Amino acid sequence: MSESQETRTPYGHIHVSPKAIATIAHQAVLRSYGVVGLAPKNLMQGIAQVLTRDPAQGVEVRYDDDGVEIDLYIVVQYGTNIRAVANSAANVVRYHVEKALGLPVKAVNVHVRGLRINDEA
Repeated sequence: MSESQETRTPYGHIHVSPKAIATIAHQAVLRSYGVVGLAPKNLMQGIAQVLTRDPAQGVEVRYDDDGVEIDLYIVVQYGTNIRAVANSAANVVRYHVEKALGLPVKAVNVHVRGLRINDEA
């Protein structure tokens, strides 16, 4: 797996970093119905989030020859259909990344890390 996605054009090379793709995916998934936030992948990432403000928190990007693979770690609104929210989030992220970068997205894996319950009743 490479560190960045490279595309050749008649004018030169274009390198897209995983962080750039993760930022696009992060913004897209937050607009998805039923997603109330993103969660850290693990404890170490959670501690790092407290110390720094990462615009790609909750998103992991991997490259291979076939395209980009994205993992999302989301928090879902309680009372929504979790499967529908996960499918919607995956589709929204796939659409926005492919539209913004023109790169094929091989897979979007959604990991539901929690539910948020509103205290309003």
